[in-house]
Amino acid sequence: MIGFFKPAEHIERLPQDQHGAHYKAMRWQIFLSIFFGYAAYYLVRKNISLAVPDLLKLGFTKTDMGFVMSAGAISYGIAKFVMGMVSDRSNPRYFFSAGLLLSGGVMLFMGFSPWAVSSVAIMYALQFVNGWVQGMGWPPCGRTMVHWWSTHERGKIVSVWNVAHNVGGGVVANLAVWGVGYFNEWQAKLYVPAGVAVGIAVLLLITMRDTPQSCGLPPIEEHNNDYPPSYSEDQELEMTTKEIFVKYILPNKYLWYIAIANIFVYFIRYGVLDWAPTYLREVKGFDFKQAGLAYSLYEYAAIPGTILCGWISDQYFKSRRAPAGILFMVPTVLAVAFYWLNKSGSAAIDSWALLAIGFFVYGPVMLIGLHALDLVPKKAAGTAAGLTGLFGYVLGTVVANWVTGWVIQHYGWDWYFGLMLIAGVLAIMAIALTWGHGATSEKRDGNGNGASPEAAKS
Repeated sequence: MIGFFKPAEHIERLPQDQHGAHYKAMRWQIFLSIFFGYAAYYLVRKNISLAVPDLLKLGFTKTDMGFVMSAGAISYGIAKFVMGMVSDRSNPRYFFSAGLLLSGGVMLFMGFSPWAVSSVAIMYALQFVNGWVQGMGWPPCGRTMVHWWSTHERGKIVSVWNVAHNVGGGVVANLAVWGVGYFNEWQAKLYVPAGVAVGIAVLLLITMRDTPQSCGLPPIEEHNNDYPPSYSEDQELEMTTKEIFVKYILPNKYLWYIAIANIFVYFIRYGVLDWAPTYLREVKGFDFKQAGLAYSLYEYAAIPGTILCGWISDQYFKSRRAPAGILFMVPTVLAVAFYWLNKSGSAAIDSWALLAIGFFVYGPVMLIGLHALDLVPKKAAGTAAGLTGLFGYVLGTVVANWVTGWVIQHYGWDWYFGLMLIAGVLAIMAIALTWGHGATSEKRDGNGNGASPEAAKS
């Protein structure tokens, strides 16, 4: 790995009586960094969808816009996997910050340069680049969480961190509304969120850190006395990409099951999210502010839903992710059906339907990422998360953008909603294949011997 991104060196440990206080302070600092940092990634990931109604007025078609939005999904899905492998051997302090800075730069260019939105080919290329550097976001966060929080803490911490998706996704609509009102041009939907993202990227360079050992602390497993059953000191060593893939990715059937499930979960997540502004304005007659509010409700509703889903998974299902995932996917499908069938109903019902979809669908989104972290050693966390992202974005979001754009253009919105419902049923079936698996951990005595399991065994 190039020198700038290489993992931070381990340093001499602090005195033991300082470990508790320093761990507490550093975990707060690091959590806030990855939370607001990842929220900032969402300021510049999907704001192009808010500009779709304006781009349609310039003469582009829905098929064109679906094609353009698919570019970011294709490159992000591939990059999340590739960058996941890279991030497992990188310092997240610099890796995470660099991706956000580059993504913000792309969207600033799209907002300020008329040439950047002058053709489908140019927009596709820029969205492809943006999607690629966006792949530098999730994997270093996953790497950070598995190094700073142990197995029994992870369900709660990942579920809280995961709402950064929704904070960023909701705030971007508010920033867009403010920007258009202040600057009186639709391009502000692109450059205002991008400016905020660039500022946060600079702050991350100051606040992020790599592993506990690079801060003079013991590994989190030792500090919390909370070890995965297969844990050994060898897992603190960096692994090669080949070793990670051959030993921990290829033979892991549960990882492949959740990757397949992610295709259909993401189909719904982005199929609803990316086309909501256009559907609400074209079919339901919403103005820009009403559509922006409904878009924000979809994201903000996910915050309590995601946290509740993670809590249920840990507390009621003993760290088994599949039961909680299915529990949340069933009402997601019902809410999509309700959203569809309210063709001539009130705007309030549409907003409530979007709120319900957002509340429920992000639970399975979070659980699939969490389950990927559960399934591999922490030095392979970025790669495992990247694999699920590869399937979710390349095979799920691309279809949700590109194919649904074509379907809407040629067959109408009813066919679009039919695809959403089919995807929901297939997601439930794929998640069910992992029903019996749960994360495990154990306490150990002073000699490193296992003592008592802390979670349900698979």
